[in-house]
Amino acid sequence: MSTSPAIPPDLEPFERRLPDYLPARMLNEFVYCPRLFFYEWVEGLFAESPDTIEGKLQHFRVDTREDALPSPDEAAGQETIHSRSVQISSDRHRLIARIDLVEGEQGVVCPVDYKHGAPRQTADALEAWDPDRIQLAVQALLLRENGYRCDEAVIFYRKTRQRVRIPIDDALIAETLALLDQARATALAGRIPPPLVDSPKCPRCSLVGICLPDETHAIQAQIIRLAEPGPRQLTLFPGDDPAAAPPPAEIRRLVPARDDLRPLYLNTQGARVGKSGEVLQIKEKDQLIQQVRLTDVSQVNLFGNVQISTQAIQTLCNVEIPINYFSQGGWYYGTTTGLHARNIFLRRRQFQLAEEPWFALSLARRLVAGKIRNQRTMLQRNHLEPPADALRDLKRMAELAECADSLDQLLGMEGHSASIYFRHFEGMLKTDDEDGSSAAKPLPFQFHFAQRNRRPPRDPVNALLSFAYSVLTKDLTIVCNAIGFDPYLGFYHQPRFGRPALALDLMEPFRPLIADSTVLSAINTRMVIEKDFIRAGPSVALKPEGRKGFFRAYELRMNALATHPLFDYRVSYRRMLEIQARLLARYMEGEIPEYPVFVTR
Repeated sequence: MSTSPAIPPDLEPFERRLPDYLPARMLNEFVYCPRLFFYEWVEGLFAESPDTIEGKLQHFRVDTREDALPSPDEAAGQETIHSRSVQISSDRHRLIARIDLVEGEQGVVCPVDYKHGAPRQTADALEAWDPDRIQLAVQALLLRENGYRCDEAVIFYRKTRQRVRIPIDDALIAETLALLDQARATALAGRIPPPLVDSPKCPRCSLVGICLPDETHAIQAQIIRLAEPGPRQLTLFPGDDPAAAPPPAEIRRLVPARDDLRPLYLNTQGARVGKSGEVLQIKEKDQLIQQVRLTDVSQVNLFGNVQISTQAIQTLCNVEIPINYFSQGGWYYGTTTGLHARNIFLRRRQFQLAEEPWFALSLARRLVAGKIRNQRTMLQRNHLEPPADALRDLKRMAELAECADSLDQLLGMEGHSASIYFRHFEGMLKTDDEDGSSAAKPLPFQFHFAQRNRRPPRDPVNALLSFAYSVLTKDLTIVCNAIGFDPYLGFYHQPRFGRPALALDLMEPFRPLIADSTVLSAINTRMVIEKDFIRAGPSVALKPEGRKGFFRAYELRMNALATHPLFDYRVSYRRMLEIQARLLARYMEGEIPEYPVFVTR
C-alpha cells in the first residue's frame, strides 16, 4: 500500500471571522451536537427536513405578529405584558435572540418558547431537554441584561400541548455562560468537532446527509486498522484520534436510498420554458405541452434551441434547482445556479491542496486504480466470454497505478488500461439474433465497436459513450457546486479553460459503472436503436428520439441501488455520487486518513 506525506505545518485550519452576535438558537444547537453547531454557525450550511419545515410553519404564525416589549420602567407599571416575536440582544455577552412570547405582570417577565416536540419524561415530572433549557436561559439572561426581572422561563411543547417551567437560578446562568465560552472557542478553533458515535440524535438531524457520522467513524477506524505501520497518511486534528471513539457495530443508512425528485430533460427544438406560480410550463409554438411542479424537479436540462424565461431562471435559482445547458448534440456548456454554496473554507482548502504535488498524485493514484478495477468488473459481469488475459492485465495495471511516480505515468497507465478495456467492449454488446447471426437486412448504422474515438464520435456506440460522459460530468459538476467545491480545480485532471476538472476527477471510477453501463443497457435492451442516429460529415449523433431513450436508460441506472463496499448499505448511484464527493471533502479537511474510492464488488 502506498503512503502519502502528512499535511505540511502551513496547511493549518483557516481563521474564521464570525458575526459579532451569537443567536440563542445556535447555543441550543451546540448543546445538542457541537458538529451541527459548527456546520450551521461557522460554515453556514443548512438543509431542510420534515422537522425543520414543521418548526418553520409553527413559528410563522408567531413571527408574523410583532408586539413591542415595553421598557423596564413601563413594564413595572403594567398589570399584564403580552409581547410576541421580541428581538433582544446583549453587547456584554454578544448574544442575540428572538423570543416567541414574553409574558409578565407587575414588572416580572417570563420568556415563552414554542417547540414542536414533546418534553422529557422522568419518574417524577416533565422536564425540558438540555438544549431547550439552555436556549431559554439565554433568553432570560438577555432580558435581565436589558433591565427586566426574570425568574423563570416556559417551554410549550406542541406535540403534547404541555408547558414546562424552568427556574432561572445562578447555577443555570453559570452553566449557560460556560457553554457560551465553549461554543465560541469551538467556532474560532476552525476545526470541526468529531461526529457523534451511534447517537439516536442523528437519524432526525437535517444535516445527517452532510455530516455522515457513522461513515466517518467507520472509515477512520478501518483504514487505521489496515494501514501499514508508520505515520498516518494525513495528520488528524489534535484530540480527534479515532481510536478514542470506536465505530458503531453497524453502519446505519441515515440518508434516503433514493431521491424523490427527478431531472427534467428538454430537447424539443424551439420549446420555451416559463413559470406560473410554482409550476414550470413548457410550450411549443404557443401551445402548452407539459406542466411540471417545481417540487418534483431536481434539475432542468436544456438541449439546443430551448428557451427559458427570466422569471423561470430566477425562481429556479431561488429554490436551488440548477439549470444545465447542452448543445443539440449533447456537449455540456455549463450550469446556472443560485448563490447557495457558501462553504468558502472547503474551497480555500481545495485551492491550498491543489498547490501540493504529493496530494494530487496520492488522490490521482486511487482514482485511476479504482477506475481500472471497475472496468475489470464490467468485463467480468457483462462480457460473453470474459478474456482471461485482459482481466489479468487490468488487475496488474490497477496495482501499478497505486504506485505511480507521477501524473504523466498515471496517464500512460490509464490509457493502456483503456485500450485493453475497449478492445473487448464489443463483447458486452448483445445485438445479434438469438441464433447468434446478425440481422439480415441492411441498416444505416450498426452497433459494432472497434475502438474508442471522439471529437467527433464516428459510430453509434462512441456517440453514446461521449453523450453519457457529458451527462455524467454535468451531474458531478452539480454535486461539486452543492457541496462547496470549485468544480473547475481538479487534481488528476489539471486546470484547463472551461473544463470542470474536479468533476472529471470524481467521475473516473464511475465512468464504467454508470456511463458505460448505461450505454450497454440502452443498446442491449433496445431503448436506443439504429434509426435513432444521424450522420453529419464524419460525426454520428443521436436524434431527439434517441436521446429520450438514452435518458430513460441513464435515469434507470442512476436510480438503481448499489451496495457501498465499505458501509454495506444500498443507495442509488445518484446518491452515491454525493456521498463520495462528501467523503472527498472529509479527506481534504483531514477528518479521514484516505479517500475511499468507490470500487464495486
